[in-house]
Amino acid sequence: MSTIPKYVEGHCLLKGKSVLITAAAGAGIGFSAAKRAAEEGCRALMISDIHPRRLEEAVAALKQETGLDAVYGQLCNVTTEEDVQALIVSAEDKLGGVDVLINNAGLGGQKTVVEMSDEEWHRVLDITLTGTFRMTRAMLPHMQKRGAGVIVNNASVLGWRAQKEQAHYAAAKAGVMALTRCSALEAAEHGVRINAVSPSIALHDFLKKASSEELLAQLSSREAFGRAAEVWEVANVMMFLASDYSSYMTGEVLSVSSQHA
Repeated sequence: MSTIPKYVEGHCLLKGKSVLITAAAGAGIGFSAAKRAAEEGCRALMISDIHPRRLEEAVAALKQETGLDAVYGQLCNVTTEEDVQALIVSAEDKLGGVDVLINNAGLGGQKTVVEMSDEEWHRVLDITLTGTFRMTRAMLPHMQKRGAGVIVNNASVLGWRAQKEQAHYAAAKAGVMALTRCSALEAAEHGVRINAVSPSIALHDFLKKASSEELLAQLSSREAFGRAAEVWEVANVMMFLASDYSSYMTGEVLSVSSQHA
């Protein structure tokens, strides 16, 4: 197993930009992306979540750890159109316009197709795929009016590859990939770029609670580096896609993986 690389210092990739990130109050990719955005020089940041206490704590932690004062929190359930619209209105107001939207909200689970209920299927797709759609639909008019903006979606390698007990999650993430490609074509003429990252396995507390140690070890062993990614390693790629360094990329799904060919 390879050693975990040193945490890379920021290089002002998002200097002067404002960033909105959904589902960013936990210990996963969303919070790591928010921390990274501040370290990369964003001028203002808003994160959303469905848990009030966790959201408040995350905002305080981001301010303390990064030194960025302009950090805001907004409760939002991406399965509710009213919440989504309220989040966009709040972000546009407090951030002075949103330059970058990172759609991170998603939900997984483990069930065979035979055992899966309609409710379980719909819940995963509603949060992971339709939630990304709702946020994109609500954000695009503002970005298109300004003639600029970037949206980064969080997909998964399971959108390409098969895994037992992941039919609902894989279908949702494949949908995120298709949504990324199609919406990018529509937004391009307005100067807006839409791309996605596709991580293989990135370890965080929620994943550890939701998956067995045996499964996580098995998935990690498939990686060329013999380990799972750190959440900040996924966030780094999100920052690249959010930055002007990826100015000619749109409709792309960028794999963040070291899986064997």
